[in-house]
Amino acid sequence: MKKITKEVYLKWYEDMLFWRKFEDKLAAVYIQQKVRGFLHLYNGQEAVLAGSLHAMDLTKDRMITAYRNHVQPIGMGVDPRKVMAELYGKVTGTSKGMGGSMHIFSKEHRFYGGHGIVGGQIPLGAGLAFADKYFKRDAVTLCYMGDGAVRQGSLHEAFNLAMLWQLPVVFICENNGYAMGTSVARTSYSTDIWKLGLGYEMPCGPVDGMDPAIVAKEVDKAIERARTGGGPTFLEMKTYRYRGHSMSDAQHYRTKEEVEEYKKIDPITQVKDVILEKGYATEEEIKVMDKRVKDLVSECEKFAEDSDFPPIQQLYDTVYEQEDYPFLQHKL
Repeated sequence: MKKITKEVYLKWYEDMLFWRKFEDKLAAVYIQQKVRGFLHLYNGQEAVLAGSLHAMDLTKDRMITAYRNHVQPIGMGVDPRKVMAELYGKVTGTSKGMGGSMHIFSKEHRFYGGHGIVGGQIPLGAGLAFADKYFKRDAVTLCYMGDGAVRQGSLHEAFNLAMLWQLPVVFICENNGYAMGTSVARTSYSTDIWKLGLGYEMPCGPVDGMDPAIVAKEVDKAIERARTGGGPTFLEMKTYRYRGHSMSDAQHYRTKEEVEEYKKIDPITQVKDVILEKGYATEEEIKVMDKRVKDLVSECEKFAEDSDFPPIQQLYDTVYEQEDYPFLQHKL
């Protein structure tokens, strides 16, 4: 695995803080009705993404996830201004404003969504891996899902074929404790989600999803196994989200005390503590990073605010074009 150096910790801190503040800004503009529809925020789960990105080869590996998907494409290299513009429904967005919160996508940066159907991305992730194996592209797909999605039958079908064909895919469950508003204990006989892999003799295990260093090590092992022909892995990231399932979630299923207890092991705070303990940066240098993050979030907001909404013509340009039906003139 690539060494976890001073530079890595500094990047983790700045990246995770930016992702957190980016989501906080989205929550604020959602209340102002500048962003509409559903909005699922990632606050608290940043270590899963930070650690995974460190283990990946971003020149060829792929990522696919569910609808809590704003910061993942940013981590993969997508311009954050375009991501925010997409959430605003603006033409400068990643899908010209027509995908919205749950459908961020970038083929260029190998980020394949953003899927609103619960568990819908799991067989698609296996499919991406199948294509890479078929065309001998030496790439690995990381396929993420929430704890609620593991109750979908599609997971079992995908697991079976992934093992049968030894596909280069890493399945990652981000277990934040609640499938929407229902705890895992109320919906699953076994609360050790990782054990689902045992039924398929798939390498599997639990991971501390609040520490990016631990995440990086475990994901690296899984990626190496997949890349060298060892087939898939299933990892259960034990993490936590500080905000509700979506902005419309009143969070009656948990107490404020529970949330505060988890904030004591906040991934950003953990990384900051390591930076200060090891002398990687001073408090003053951290303040400089904090300001850079704040300025970048403001830049993203301004870009989205200043961008135009898509023209009406775009609605016709994004439907199926048929040669013998000339009545819809496409301009894209």
